[in-house]
Amino acid sequence: ATAATAAAEAASAQRQEAAAARDAARKADETARRSLDELRRQLAANIDKRTRSTNDRDESRAEAASVAGQLEEATERITREHTRVSELELLLPALEAEEAELDERVQAMADARRGLDERVIALSARRQDVEVRRAAITDRRGFLGQRLTEVRERLARTSEAWNAAKDRRVELDRNQTVLERLSTFVADRAAVVQTQHADLQERRRKQTDAHRALTGRLDGARRQRIESERTLEAARERGRRAELEEAEVRLRLEQATEMCRTQLDVEPHAAINAEQPELPDGVPAAARIRELERDLKLMGPINPLALEEFDALQERYGFLQEQLDDVKSSRRELAKVIRAVDEEIVRVFAAAYADVSENFEQLFQMLFPGGQGGLRLTNPDDLLNCGIEIEAKPSGKNVKKLSLLSGGERSLTALAFLFAVFRSRPSPFYVMDEVEAALDDVNLHRFLDLIAEFRQEAQLVVVSHQKRTMEAADCLYGVTMQPAGSSKVISEKVTAGA
Repeated sequence: ATAATAAAEAASAQRQEAAAARDAARKADETARRSLDELRRQLAANIDKRTRSTNDRDESRAEAASVAGQLEEATERITREHTRVSELELLLPALEAEEAELDERVQAMADARRGLDERVIALSARRQDVEVRRAAITDRRGFLGQRLTEVRERLARTSEAWNAAKDRRVELDRNQTVLERLSTFVADRAAVVQTQHADLQERRRKQTDAHRALTGRLDGARRQRIESERTLEAARERGRRAELEEAEVRLRLEQATEMCRTQLDVEPHAAINAEQPELPDGVPAAARIRELERDLKLMGPINPLALEEFDALQERYGFLQEQLDDVKSSRRELAKVIRAVDEEIVRVFAAAYADVSENFEQLFQMLFPGGQGGLRLTNPDDLLNCGIEIEAKPSGKNVKKLSLLSGGERSLTALAFLFAVFRSRPSPFYVMDEVEAALDDVNLHRFLDLIAEFRQEAQLVVVSHQKRTMEAADCLYGVTMQPAGSSKVISEKVTAGA
């Protein structure tokens, strides 16, 4: 297509050059003809002068000779220009045929490409709109889902912390039970120590009696006494240790009781009566306690505002859900409005197309006597996305596409379509800018007839350089440049017969 376009442009340039040369030759021919006429008039005047005055005979003969030389030169120039015009006219049909063929191919490829580009642009616009809306909805849904997941995770962590605290309380209850058992054991051991102490005191009394009774056995009794005192001292030491252990157990028991009341908010007897949690196989109670304490530290403090935050998020979720429902309902309403507008557009377009098509056929036959012209939809099944093609077949030509017509024929076809639109949908006034610049005298006469028909119903403002168009106007406006450099508007009423 690029090569064909370049070739068409080159052919068009050649054609324009040939046309320019032909126009120049024609102008030169007209100039020569005018010069010839002028020379002939001068020759007649000189002949008259020669008959009137014999005194100027020699001068008139010299001037006649000069005029004859100019005439011969002008004749030669006219002959050369005629030869050049003939050559250019011989080349012109081939160039026009080649240009027409290239224009047809380029137009076909441009139409196909234009159709594809329009469909791609329309589909891209629709796809982009749908993707933008889907992305917005997906982002909102993702944000709400993320917030809901966070709330659920926080609730799960709160529930786990509460369960862990409950397990900790059960574990402390179990420890308290163990401590009570230990206290009972220590009390039993203290009773045993006291019994042993009583026994030792009884033995000492017996030994004292034996000492009094057996003074002879004093050394042995002393040794037994020393040994008994040592044993008693050891028993006393054990008793003091037992008392210290008992005090430590009582202190730990008091601490455990205080912990149950302050941290677990439960009385010791309730903690004692609580069921003991099961320990994993192979895990001692102390290790399990340390593990639970570490988990409590990792979990951190309990958030007392978790339920309020959940309620706020739940309320926010409900509000966003209502907004989403409103957007969906608005979208449905907009879709209904769009469908209604599309139906109205299709109806108005179909009616306008029918009127314009009928008027175009009539006006085309008026501007091209014996010719046929019409409008055709590119896609009648889809009036919203279809285009309009103009078919024009002037009389004596077997072509229908505008690209194969001459410049004047294309201008006249465009005017037929323009005035068909004017006739189908009238307006108070119309503005046209040099629309008849490419028309010849015959087609310009037809255009002026069309203007005369429409001027009865509306006001036409036509910008033109054609003398005949100006003659047909009711009022003329011109813009001229003053010597000082400022423009000036001049108006003149045109009267009938002027």
